[in-house]
Formats: sequence, C-alpha cells, structure tokens
Amino acid sequence: MGRASNPSGIAPSFPKEALQDVDCGICGSAENEPQFQDGAFSVVACSSCGVTFVTPRLLDASLIENVYDESYWNSSEAKTHGYSDYAGDAELYKRTYRDRLAIVHRHFSSTRREDGSPRRVLDVGCAAGYFLSVMAEDDWDISGLEPSDAIRVRAEAELGKENVSGGLLGMDDFEPRSFDLVTFWDVIEHIPDPRAALVRAGELLAPGGLLIIETQDVSSRAAKVLGKKWQHYKHAEHIYHFNPATLTALLDSAGFDSLENSGRLGGKYVTFAFVAERVGRIHPFLSFLASPLRLLGQKALYINLFDEMIVVAKPRT
Repeated sequence: MGRASNPSGIAPSFPKEALQDVDCGICGSAENEPQFQDGAFSVVACSSCGVTFVTPRLLDASLIENVYDESYWNSSEAKTHGYSDYAGDAELYKRTYRDRLAIVHRHFSSTRREDGSPRRVLDVGCAAGYFLSVMAEDDWDISGLEPSDAIRVRAEAELGKENVSGGLLGMDDFEPRSFDLVTFWDVIEHIPDPRAALVRAGELLAPGGLLIIETQDVSSRAAKVLGKKWQHYKHAEHIYHFNPATLTALLDSAGFDSLENSGRLGGKYVTFAFVAERVGRIHPFLSFLASPLRLLGQKALYINLFDEMIVVAKPRT
C-alpha cells in the first residue's frame, strides 16, 4: 500500500481500499458531528461521548506495517507524517523526559519497593527507548513494548534486548500486577481500541501502581486557533483526539481514577529546524520567513503550547 502527498490538504493520500469507516471506538455510537474534512479523512466528534476521532481510517491490520515503518521515523514530510529524524533527536527526548521525572518523583518517594527490589516500569509504545533510558538512570527496572520493527531495534540497542518486547498490549506475556508504573507517552491517540489497552494496563499494575498518559488536548487554545492546521492533526496516525473530559471518561470506563491532569510539563525540547518545519504547515510564507532558523540546525529550545496534557491515574480498588 503506497502513501502519496495530497496537494489539496495536509493529509497523505491512501487508496480507498486501505481505509475503513468506523463508529466511535470509545462508546460504540454510530452518530457523530463532522468537524472538518481533509482528503479522504474526516475528523468527527462522537454525538454520544464527545470524543474526537478520524473516520475513515486505515485498516487496523495495516497500521503497523504501513504507517510505522522506517519512513515514519525518518520522514521527509514530518509535518503530516511521522518524525524527521527520531534517532537523531535522542538527546532532546531524553532532556524532555528528565524534566518529566518530576511527575514520577511526585508520586513515588522511592525507586525501591518495600522489599528493597527496584520498582518496575513498563513503557507502552517505547519507540527507541529514550524514556526508559532516563528511568534506568533513576534506578528503575525497565521494560518496553514496541510493535514497530523499524524502531524497536534502536530500543534494543539503547536498553538491551532483554528489556524490550515486540507486539501489542493485550497480546503480551507480562505477569499481572508486576509493574509499579505503566506509561503511554504520545501513544494512546494511536491505538484503535484505547479502552482495551487501558484495561490491560490496569491488570499489569501492582497494588499502589500508577498510570501516566500524555496525549494532545483537542480543546486547547492552540488547537482552536490553528483549526485543521493544528500540528497534531496527522490523520493516518492520530486516530483519536481527547480533551480532559473525554480522557477522564475513558479512564473511568477502564477502571481508573484520575489524580491529576496538567499541561505544565507537556512541552518538549526541539530544534530550531523543527520549528521552521512546523510553521510551514500553517502557511508556506511562514515557512519562508522561518527558513533562517534552519541555519541554527540542532540548537534546541523548549516549547510548550499547552496543547498536550499529562494525566496520572490509579486503578480503582
């Protein structure tokens, strides 16, 4: 199945036979309210539960093979698909996650269990393993789950093969109640059945364990101002768009109570070249104006548009 650029919009083009119309994957409702159309994709809001999602979308069976291949992690069209150079930005990701350790430390006063063994963390969709690398520095016992063959080899090199598994959550062989922390960093919006994934995460959490999710906030000021050109509308990969209310409702339906939801640490360290690339999504002239930023290359800055939310939740007892 081939991908092609779509000169009339921001979405890549796919053959019609590669797409499927879907009802709401959260509540099952077939009723929705269109938000906008982009190429073959429609972004809609469920009339029942309110969650925003993409329909039609790529067939579930084709997502891993045809979206998260090598071109996803080294994309020439990163403003619409994937990342320009995921591996090349390793230190920026690690710097971001070191800042986000503040969230972990706020909820876990020690990296050790009562028996003296290290606490265990599972990162779902661990990509190249950069979050887990930071957690290993913090003395956690680490495990990663990554379905993309193209990037999992980098995670294995970063973390050791024994600490990385392939496949999908729900098809794993992890021991129930064996992790103190399960994380979904920029992942839940990619999963066709996010409720099932969260239920499985709850099964894997030990007593006192916590869940951390980061995802984009479709109700944020940035999303409203930018409209269909919001940088997180990447329809082949971001198939759900949550806001605080719909994410809380999803967690509740999966058996979790939300403890906090904040965008304060939702920013990222990025390169000036990244900034120049993304403003080009808004208007080509802005890309021209921002082109001098590319001369700064890999110099980094911290950006937080407060359009991403980090949620900490605990399984309901």
